[in-house]
Amino acid sequence: MQPVMIVTGGSRGIGAATARLAVARGYRVALSYRDSREAADAVVTEIARGGGEAIAVAADVSRECDVVRLFDSVDRALGPVAVLVNNAGILERQCRVEAMDAARLARVLAVNVTGSFLCAREAIRRMSTRHGGQGGAIVNLSSMAARLGAPDEYVDYAAAKGAIDTFTVGLAKEVAGEGIRVNAVRPGLIDTDIHASGGEPGRVERLAPAMPMRRGGTAEEVARAILWLASGEASYTTGSFIDVAGGR
Repeated sequence: MQPVMIVTGGSRGIGAATARLAVARGYRVALSYRDSREAADAVVTEIARGGGEAIAVAADVSRECDVVRLFDSVDRALGPVAVLVNNAGILERQCRVEAMDAARLARVLAVNVTGSFLCAREAIRRMSTRHGGQGGAIVNLSSMAARLGAPDEYVDYAAAKGAIDTFTVGLAKEVAGEGIRVNAVRPGLIDTDIHASGGEPGRVERLAPAMPMRRGGTAEEVARAILWLASGEASYTTGSFIDVAGGR
C-alpha cells in the first residue's frame, strides 16, 4: 500500500509542488486548503489525470476543530498518515513593527505556529509507536526569515518562523524514540504568489540580482528537499534543517 502524506496549504506554491512530487514518488496525498477550493481541486484533478491518488480537504489550520476534521477525513479516505508536511502559512502586508496591531500578530501566529502545533499533535497521535502507530516523518516549513529577521517587511512572520525552528528541534527530541523524525526546510526567496499577499508581487525580481546565485528559487526546488527529508534516505536525520535559499 502506498504511504499517505498530508500537505497543509497544498493548493498553491510550495504545497502544490510538494503534492505533485510526492505522488510521483509513490505517495497518496491529502492536501488541505483554507479558501482556494478551485486551485486545490485543480491540483487533485491534475494528479488524478496522471494516475495518482489525491484528495483535497477544506481546513483552516488555526482552528482546532478543522485540524481534527482534516485528519479524521484522511483516516477515512486514505488510511493512516505516514508523512505530515506543515506547509500552511500566511504573511501580511509589508510594514514596520510600529505599524502592527494585535489582530495582525494573532492571525500570523495562529496559522504559522498554532496550526503547525495542532497538525503535529494529530500526526503524532497516529504515527507514534507509543500510541500503536508505525512511525513516520514530519517536515515543517520554516523560512530564511527566521535567521534574517525580515526588517521593514515581515518581522512578525520571521518571529513565527523562528518559533517553528525551536518547535522542530524540541519535537524532534521528544518523539525520536517513538519512530517519528521531525525536520524542517527553510526556503529563501522563492517565486510563489505569497509575495502578492505581502503587497509586492515582484519582490523576487527586485531582490534576485543581489542573491549569490542571482535568481530566486522555485517551488519545485523546495519540494525536492521536503521529499528527501520525508524519505527513507533521511532515516538517521531528525531535528535538522535544509536551507533552500540560493546561498543567501
